[in-house]
Formats: sequence, structure tokens, C-alpha cells
Amino acid sequence: MSRPILAGIVTALVGFTSSFAVVLTGLGAVGATPAQAASGLLALSITMGAACIVLAVRYRMPITVAWSTPGAALLATTGAVDDGWPAATGAFLITAALILLTAMVPRLGALIAAIPPSIAQAMLAGVLLPLCLAPVTGIVTNPWGVVPVVLTWLVFARLAPRWAVPLAFVTATIVVVTDLVRRGTEVDPALLLPRLEFVAPTFTIGAAVGIALPLFIVTMASQNVPGIAIMRSFGYEVPWRPSMLVTGLGTALGAPAGGHAINLAAISAALAAAPDADPDPRRRWVAGASTGASYLVLGAFSALFAALVLLAPAAVIPAVAGLALFAAFGSAVQQAIDDPGERMPAVVTFLVAASGIAVLGVSAAFWALVAGLVVRLALRVGRR
Repeated sequence: MSRPILAGIVTALVGFTSSFAVVLTGLGAVGATPAQAASGLLALSITMGAACIVLAVRYRMPITVAWSTPGAALLATTGAVDDGWPAATGAFLITAALILLTAMVPRLGALIAAIPPSIAQAMLAGVLLPLCLAPVTGIVTNPWGVVPVVLTWLVFARLAPRWAVPLAFVTATIVVVTDLVRRGTEVDPALLLPRLEFVAPTFTIGAAVGIALPLFIVTMASQNVPGIAIMRSFGYEVPWRPSMLVTGLGTALGAPAGGHAINLAAISAALAAAPDADPDPRRRWVAGASTGASYLVLGAFSALFAALVLLAPAAVIPAVAGLALFAAFGSAVQQAIDDPGERMPAVVTFLVAASGIAVLGVSAAFWALVAGLVVRLALRVGRR
């Protein structure tokens, strides 16, 4: 098998299996039924697969697109909003519009860049904290189900870090299947058929401020901007405007079916762009296209993945989701407190985001940004 084709398959498998549980958790938290969450997973697989192929083939670069894992984590801690799932899909459409505006209006991108990285990363760290605690609490809640998952992750975090979370998911699958057999549970075959469930979006101020704006910010700050930097480190200058147009359009198309956001891949981007994909940089674009094709294939099994989550015993899947976010949480914390002069606003941002409070129907992520910026301004006013 051609090396770049294999690299693309690995990129898709690692990206998908490492974080699909986070996506399903996030969509369910903002009001999706299990069928609607499975639809969202399928919509994301289709749109990011198509986006990978379009960008890689058009620009002959190993450009890869992924769902917004930090965005899904944000949804998981936001919870349901007024008007429920239709309002959430309306927020996804607003996020798509903001991404498209970023492509068309450079000043909008500059405005996002003006948010201090320490505050943006502190907000992300606060959002991730409750999810990252799931493996810890899960060991107490369901030790027989969660301990094997955590041990698998730990062993392979040492031996093969890239595969630590995917193999933890494999262990979780074995736990789920064993539990189903033990209980004699029969699975409805209809649960395993992939399908899109569309909903008419509604637009509310609470969802726009509490979901769309934070989702846009974490997607830009934690995915798109690092994704550009990682590709540049391998000698590729990713075209900003076309990339935002493609991912913005993909987000808009997937939103009515439950897809929250797609963006440039960040960490997984290196799997397709590094020399391991192919010694010749001019051939690595094939890895980007292969990643897209692999996502389309994985999308066909979206209902199966969703069924595993639905049928899993307590705490098992949340533990996998938490393990998948450990690296992102560690990176966010490091960047949040790296600058001593920015540390106090970052701490306030982190605590407000982690609190999970909702005021006036608006989620903690938004108030965390507001609190962090206010504290930063108060500490700096009058100083030179």
C-alpha cells in the first residue's frame, strides 16, 4: 500500500476513534437524542471527509480537516439551552457564518487574535476540566469497567502514544460487548443503520452568545490557528481564505443534521504532513485525500459507534472521552499560566469556565471570557 495512502488511513482512524465519544457527549448535552447525535457524527464525517479531499486535491498539500474536539467539549459542559436541540443547531449555523466571515473580513480574524492566548486557553482548560475528571470518578463508580480502559491507555501512552486513546476505546468496546452478552441484551439492528436526521434550526440570543460565540472562539484559537502553524512547520503555507471558506461551508451544510463545526486539523495534521507520510513533500497531498476518503468510510459506521455509547455501562465511555482530552487540557493549562503577568486573569477565566454556571441562559464559557478580560483590564489600567 502506498505510504501516503496508509498515512491518511492512520490519520483518520486516530482522529476519529480518539474523540468521537467527546462529540457524541457534547451533542447529547445540548439536547440531541441518541439518533440525532448519531446523525451529527455522520454529518461531521461526511463534511470533513469531503473538505479534506477538496483542499488536498486542489492545493496539492496534505491539508486535513477535523471536527472541533474542543468545541464538542464546550458543548458537553454547556448543557441544554432554551428551545433545546433546534436552538443548538441554529447556534452551529451562526458559528458557520462567523467562520465564513473570517474568510471574507480579515479584521474579524484579527479581533479573535486580539484575545490574549492565556485567556482563550484558560477558558478551554476550564471547559475541559469536568470531562477530564471522568476517568478518575469512573474508577470509583464502575471499577470493573473503567480500570481496564485506563490501564490500556497508560500502557500504550508509554509504548505507542499515538494509539493510546484508540486502543483504550478498543478495550472499552470489549467491556461494552462483554456486558451486553452477560446481561443477554438484544441490540435493535435499526440502531446500526447510519442516517441523517435534519431539524429546522431556531435562533435565540442565549444559544448565539452561550454556544455559537464560544464555539467559534475555541475552534479558531485551538484548532485553526495551531493547524496553520503545524502545517507551516512542515513547509506548507495553507491558504487561509479558501480553508475558512471550505470549513465554514462544511459547517453550514452539516449543522441542520447536527454537525457542530469542522476546522483545520491541529495535532493530527502532523500525521499526514510529516516525512513519515512520504519522503517527497510533493506527494504527501495524497495522505490528505486518503484521510478524507477514510472519514467517509468511517461515517458509514457512525450509528454503530453511537450505539456503543448508548449501550455502554456507566462511566466507561466518559472515561474514554476524558482520556482523549488529557493532552489538550495539559497544553491549555500550560499556555494559560505560562506568562506570569497574565496568570491572574487566566486563573479567574479558568475558574469561571470550570464552575459551569449559567447566567441569563448564557453558558459559563462566555462569562469566563468576560471575567478574564475584565480582571485583565482592571490589573492593567493606569499602568505603563
